[in-house]
Amino acid sequence: MKLRIDEDGRVEGVRFIASPNCDERPAGCGVELVVVHAIGLPPGEFGGPGVIELFTNRLDPGAHPYYATIADLRVSAHFLIRRDGELIQFVSCDRRAWHAGASGWRGRERCNDFSIGVELEGSDETPFEDAQYEALAALTRALEARYPIAGIVGHSDIAPGRKTDPGPRFDWPRYRALTRTP
Repeated sequence: MKLRIDEDGRVEGVRFIASPNCDERPAGCGVELVVVHAIGLPPGEFGGPGVIELFTNRLDPGAHPYYATIADLRVSAHFLIRRDGELIQFVSCDRRAWHAGASGWRGRERCNDFSIGVELEGSDETPFEDAQYEALAALTRALEARYPIAGIVGHSDIAPGRKTDPGPRFDWPRYRALTRTP
């Protein structure tokens, strides 16, 4: 799979669902970091509309008991990769998505300012799918072709003690092997 990011920061040919949970990056902040996350809504469940509804502020707090605890959150990521490898974009790569929260990397705080957030549909307890690794690797290659990416980390790396994702079931060596250009 070969992906390309256009001049507007959107991946060509990928479904785009605009999230209002974003804003402009601060002056002088370009994309340098990719942050890999994992999400399931409700937790541990995959394939439903929960993540899209959360990122577009349409989550029904009555649809599941857990939703009542998060319905007021205003969060997003640039991308979601479904279990079947479907890639959905929510925020232009040139804008700041609200995915990392309180975070730091290499002595810099506020990772949202200079990062791309990629959510994998998954959890700490569930292995990720082949199609997800392939889509993430293709997306990574496209990001590296367009931006000066200096690092690729998990959410747990930039928010230790606060976040655990993508978790112990994410196979970093496998992912890194797939990102090498054939």
